[in-house]
Amino acid sequence: MTSESVGVARRRHRQKELEHRQRIQREVDLRLQEMEAKMYAPDTALDETVKHQPENSQEPWIKKVIFGGKLFALGVVGLVAVKIVSLVAGFIVVAALGWVS
Repeated sequence: MTSESVGVARRRHRQKELEHRQRIQREVDLRLQEMEAKMYAPDTALDETVKHQPENSQEPWIKKVIFGGKLFALGVVGLVAVKIVSLVAGFIVVAALGWVS
């Protein structure tokens, strides 16, 4: 390649990059104009929110299964806690009996 063809290739590349940036800028400008139009629309409620997920995204039985699993886990934790307390109380009783005798 000659230096002239390299210069032409660089100019083409710069031109394509410039066009690409201009296209992105136009898209951003259009999006900003849309957002601004929504902001200043007379019928827009101030407390209006946009939901990204539907409210009924999970079926009711799935929620019940999750709740049941949480209750089961809580029961298991409670049983383990009672077992540990019982074991500690047993050691205390044995120690007290040993000390008394």
